[in-house]
Amino acid sequence: MIHPEDAQFHEPTSADPLWGETNYFGLYLPDVPMNIGVYALFRTNVGVVTTNVSVNTRKVLLPWAADYWDAWAQTPIPESRDLLDYRLASGLHVVCSEPNKVWDVDYDDGGTLSLHFRYTALMDGFDIHDPDQDPMVAAQAAGSDFSWGQAYSGHFDQTGHFEGELVLRGRRYEIDCVSTMDHSWGVRQERQQTTMCWLHSHFSRDLAVHAIFDFDPSGGPAAATPLQLTHGYVLDKGEVIGLKAGRGNTDRSDFYPQRIQLSVTDVRDREWNLTGSPLTTFPWQAWPGTVGHNVLARWECQGRTGYGEVMDFIGLHALTETYSRG
Repeated sequence: MIHPEDAQFHEPTSADPLWGETNYFGLYLPDVPMNIGVYALFRTNVGVVTTNVSVNTRKVLLPWAADYWDAWAQTPIPESRDLLDYRLASGLHVVCSEPNKVWDVDYDDGGTLSLHFRYTALMDGFDIHDPDQDPMVAAQAAGSDFSWGQAYSGHFDQTGHFEGELVLRGRRYEIDCVSTMDHSWGVRQERQQTTMCWLHSHFSRDLAVHAIFDFDPSGGPAAATPLQLTHGYVLDKGEVIGLKAGRGNTDRSDFYPQRIQLSVTDVRDREWNLTGSPLTTFPWQAWPGTVGHNVLARWECQGRTGYGEVMDFIGLHALTETYSRG
């Protein structure tokens, strides 16, 4: 179970310098389409934080081809060590006024981009290691111990409402969407060895689907990949219902999803069939050792249309091995 104190820094389980704690906020404007990401990775044992802010409206294969990309690798963690209120040299200021419920996020680089939004949770945090919330863990299903190496030793996902504004090169955009944030803590390797598909689809404040899948990218950048569910939930009219089974398939180009077909079953035996297609593509590097093949997807589910991100993470060693084969 996720508690209010889990919004704050956790005591590292070791002196490992790669212990990490993260905040991620992903939001979007579907009509543009525009995908926005705000990320902070705190290496609390060594006193530094990696941050990045991205804005993208196109299908790009290079990070600098996006509308905006700002990444800082070695920003000092403020001496206060307060994850509920931190202001960084990169221009990012985050305040969590109600732990795990309300965050106010402000970012200003002094000229090109200003971003301000409030995130309000629509549910409690979904603990991927709690068998009372996650039927995959309760059933000890194949893959249910998935923790993305050790990076997700502690982790919750949460769907909520984003409201605010973005001003990019003088043009203003209003933000009003339902999307998903996450928070994790654990030893996060620089050299990422495992893969993960982290995705979500939002149809209204009353319906959203979030899921984490495992997949094998060894077939190459254009090979379709089967997906195996490891964790997930449906938010249905304010109630969070865990997923107990799921499968899928992703057609790819340059590893980016081109068509995603999912069939997931919740603990009440309801089957949800979803089809996704990309509106944007962007090679998001949360940190240098991995690439999140990111798309803002349009989702169709049983007559409904929704939107949400797909992040297909593949480590650089796996990518260079694949592309070296020619």
